[in-house]
Amino acid sequence: MKGRPVTFADFGRLPTRCRYVAFMPQWDFLDFLAEKAGQYSGFRLVHRAQVTDLIEESGRIVGVRAQTPDGPLEVRADLVVGADGRHSTVRDRAGLDAAAGSPPMDVLWFRLSRHAEETLPFFQSGPGRVLICIDRGDYWQIAYIISGGAFSAVRAAGLEAFRTNIIAIVPAFTDRVTEIGHWDDVQVLSVRVDRPCRWYRPGLLCLGDAAHAMSPAGADGINLAIQDAVAAANTLGPAFEKGAPTVADLRRIQRRRQLPTRLTQAVQTRTMRGLHPKNPHHDPSEHPPLAFGFSGCCLRCGI
Repeated sequence: MKGRPVTFADFGRLPTRCRYVAFMPQWDFLDFLAEKAGQYSGFRLVHRAQVTDLIEESGRIVGVRAQTPDGPLEVRADLVVGADGRHSTVRDRAGLDAAAGSPPMDVLWFRLSRHAEETLPFFQSGPGRVLICIDRGDYWQIAYIISGGAFSAVRAAGLEAFRTNIIAIVPAFTDRVTEIGHWDDVQVLSVRVDRPCRWYRPGLLCLGDAAHAMSPAGADGINLAIQDAVAAANTLGPAFEKGAPTVADLRRIQRRRQLPTRLTQAVQTRTMRGLHPKNPHHDPSEHPPLAFGFSGCCLRCGI
């Protein structure tokens, strides 16, 4: 912060064999999962299929309807797992309304090439703007943080003004900021932190962002989703041996995962409130989030 290195997480204290954090692009991780799952004879992956509705019979969810390039598709199952993200169609169709507690900010994601041996501070800011630079090896994955709903104003000011603002924070990007050739190179993420009171219905269980939308702070969304999946597998495996999982089984999964979710969301919301500019003249680096001020916090999470 202000050019001073700050340790805000010490993974060396974790009571586990792999005491480090690994970054993997989501598309690579999904390909990895599909490859491993493909080793099981009962696994079937349908590409470009969009769930449009749930199939309900006698008060129980028994399947989904989807649209594919080959036409409509209907899939029936003893249990439907909604893992379709923060804008979950499954959750909406199930009527699992979520209570929101989002910080008033959005994130503009884009990438710029990285020169060999180039290093940049993780967090940089100026009046009215914040940039977070994530080293991805041959490129920088960059989060440009703005106030919630402000993207229309940013876009109206024009791409050249957007590039100029980036250079004002990181002058080193002057030689490559034109790699942002059009607005299609900029992905908008509306920061959303919420969770429904109930993650399930008979025959249906929501996991990951579909059950609890996370902010991008700390990239914890995927971590909690994996923990959800492990907790669900530990309960559903024995349940399927006896037949279809019961509502009690689904309730047990939510209870197991609810406290870690609430704690992580509370930390994320508090941290993110200190990251976004409150007005065009506010520089967040003048008042860094409390989490950035610790000499090394130990992060622990339960499965």
